[in-house]
Amino acid sequence: MSFRARLALVAAAAVALAVVVASGVVYFVVKDQLYSSVDASLKGDMERLEHGRVFEFDAGPPQPGVFGGYPQAVRQDGVTCCGDLKLPVTGHDLAVARGERGAYYANASVAGNHVRIITFPYQPSFAIQIARPLDETDRSLARIRWLLILIATGGTLIAGGLGLVVSRAALAPVRRLTRATETVTVTGDLSERIEVGDSTDELSRLASSFNTMLGALEESSRARSQLVADASHELRTPLTSLRTNIEVLASDRELPAGERERLLSDVVEQLGEMTTLIAELIELARGEEHAGVPEDVRLDLVAAGAVERTRRNRPQVAFKTDLEESLVYGVPETLDRALGNLLDNAAKWSPPGGEVEVAVHEGEVTVRDHGPGIDEEDLPYVFDRFYRARSARGLPGSGLGLAIVRQVARAHGGTVVAERAEGGGTLMRLTLNGAAGEPPRS
Repeated sequence: MSFRARLALVAAAAVALAVVVASGVVYFVVKDQLYSSVDASLKGDMERLEHGRVFEFDAGPPQPGVFGGYPQAVRQDGVTCCGDLKLPVTGHDLAVARGERGAYYANASVAGNHVRIITFPYQPSFAIQIARPLDETDRSLARIRWLLILIATGGTLIAGGLGLVVSRAALAPVRRLTRATETVTVTGDLSERIEVGDSTDELSRLASSFNTMLGALEESSRARSQLVADASHELRTPLTSLRTNIEVLASDRELPAGERERLLSDVVEQLGEMTTLIAELIELARGEEHAGVPEDVRLDLVAAGAVERTRRNRPQVAFKTDLEESLVYGVPETLDRALGNLLDNAAKWSPPGGEVEVAVHEGEVTVRDHGPGIDEEDLPYVFDRFYRARSARGLPGSGLGLAIVRQVARAHGGTVVAERAEGGGTLMRLTLNGAAGEPPRS
């Protein structure tokens, strides 16, 4: 059974239950009103007899037409008299005759007729019963029962039909969602979207969330495709050069003195560059997945370790530090990698004997070099993958280091920006939003 049919069935069942309950209430209210009218007539007959005291047990009762009902006298020993109809006598009636119980109403069947009987004490040792037929009342109740059954049946059918209509309209976003899912599954086209109106109900929010998910998947797929395309392009040149050098070394050609050593040195250097490039590609391919478990991290200590490592690798550059104690929430390994990339980039652009200034303050790291600086036209792109400014295309590097820094910053809920420093050089500012003891805020 489809979800739409189930909704319609539930709606019909709910309406049917409500109609049945309401019909039952109406029926019993009407029945009570009709019986109250009969009881009032019987009570009037009783009061006329009580006030007139014209009834004698052995003398016979007044004619039925006087009261509109059928009277009968009941003695305490169960003997009856004076009635045109033989009314049934129960223990309750004898208790009334003995004065042990007051007047009461009851239904009974007399000679195949449904009647309403009032029994009340009249004189010591006997009671009076007065019966009134319920034929008209029963006919009225029968008509009402059939009417209520028709109303309940019609209401249930109408509710089922309206349930189908309403469920069709209510489930329209779900149908669109299903069609979009099927389209994406068949075609693989992540640009598919569901039209969302101005409504803010749960289904509209579901459709919006699905569109957001598709957008994220589309962006991820685009980024992955772009990464593969960029990586293929970047690897093609060193692979071609490496292959050429290896073919020359493997040939039987006589090489000039020192040429073989130079080629071998180039091969080793190219292999090193490719190793670095592949390692950085793997780092980027992880997306925003952390390589370890986030924890409280002393950012100043991570920066100090990165400075010492870069100082050993770049002895021609001096490092000046101002590291205040700063506690953040993150992954130490990825933060160390990001800071190492920032420092290595600053050292690469610093002239021999130049100085790199490193500062840590309240979850922010700044790295400033005194190199030539970044052109204004290149500033928006320095953190893009494989982007290399014209002035950097002759320097070693993969163009992935700063892209990794941006990825780490985003994974920690932070940002990284590049600025032209006052007095020359470049200022890199890495800000982390994750305070100690809590996950980063996005």
